[in-house]
Amino acid sequence: MIWTGFVLAVLVLMILSRRDLALALFAAALLLGIFTFDPDQVWNAAIRTFADPSIILLALVVGIIPIIGGVLEESGQMDALVDHLHIGERAFFILSPALLGLLPMPGGALLSAPLLARGSKTSISGSVKVAVNVWFRHILLLVYPLAPALIASAKIAGLDVYRIIPYLLPGFVLAVIIGYHFWIQHLSGAEGWQKPVTRESMVPIVIILLAPAADLFVHALGIFAVRETATLVGVSLSLAVAFFLSSFRLRDLYSIGKEMHALRFAGIIFGMFLFLHVFQETSIPSQLEHFPLSPIILCVLIGFLLGFITGRIQVPVSIIVPIFLVKFGVLSLLTFAIMYFSIFLGYVISPIHPCVAVSIEYFQISFRRYFLTMALPTVLALLPVVVVAFFIF
Repeated sequence: MIWTGFVLAVLVLMILSRRDLALALFAAALLLGIFTFDPDQVWNAAIRTFADPSIILLALVVGIIPIIGGVLEESGQMDALVDHLHIGERAFFILSPALLGLLPMPGGALLSAPLLARGSKTSISGSVKVAVNVWFRHILLLVYPLAPALIASAKIAGLDVYRIIPYLLPGFVLAVIIGYHFWIQHLSGAEGWQKPVTRESMVPIVIILLAPAADLFVHALGIFAVRETATLVGVSLSLAVAFFLSSFRLRDLYSIGKEMHALRFAGIIFGMFLFLHVFQETSIPSQLEHFPLSPIILCVLIGFLLGFITGRIQVPVSIIVPIFLVKFGVLSLLTFAIMYFSIFLGYVISPIHPCVAVSIEYFQISFRRYFLTMALPTVLALLPVVVVAFFIF
């Protein structure tokens, strides 16, 4: 009965997450609770989740981040930055999707796709443009400390995001090199249609970097007992600067937040931890201790497959981390990096991934062509992970 509930909960999580990840996490947690223990224990898990100050603050942080992106996009500040990138075609094809990738929104690849379409001076196939758009749009998720997927994943693993980044840096560099080799190096190095850099065009970069800088500074002061308070100060400061440099009024923030699904992003945090707390209350953890499963299978193979099947990062993390903690104990920084990078690689080639779907539609190609374009680079990126995992496990 317990395992039936767990399997059903995971299936519901994977199916519903295609439309609404927050709803999927809540539904999976509730279903798991119904099958494994009485309503009082589900209620206790809910209280444990919604009364935790660190979870509440993290949800606020993750809810504010897309609003910052919405203000930058709606005010035209991100367009001004990309338009004034006085760089060659190769650098433009890397930086334009990467910078716009810092604006977390469902299907946000539609923002960078037109730039790649009009910024190309070299004849490039549609499948390569889709590959560049998806690969480089998400590559900063590996190292940007305020990427919602990375923040949420680090929190559920009980790790500090800034300590994780050095371990993810090799994967980031490898991904850049592989992407450059397969899709960028044959492009022209000549400057394209971009306008000269101005002070105003650099404002979005300052706003984007202000949040992690303020977060680190406030945390270093040691004035707050809850770590996430410093992060909330950082993102609030970024939002304030972005807002005051725009022509928006306070009431406009509501519509921007609604358009950017800010509540949904915040709900994902509560859903992730509710699912984790319900899972921890069941007898599944004690039973998993005797289940024959190796760390390399769990973190690399299952991580990659779940990333591909769900088209998400948070869903596989929500499933794998609790199992790993029960079966193998503490999740080290290197182990987390191996798991996260494996999930990332499955995520960027998934047909369920919204950015893949909208990019394929925009450039009018089939998923088969996209998959064939991405297959070898993805395998080459995954192989070193398998080798490292083999030696450390």
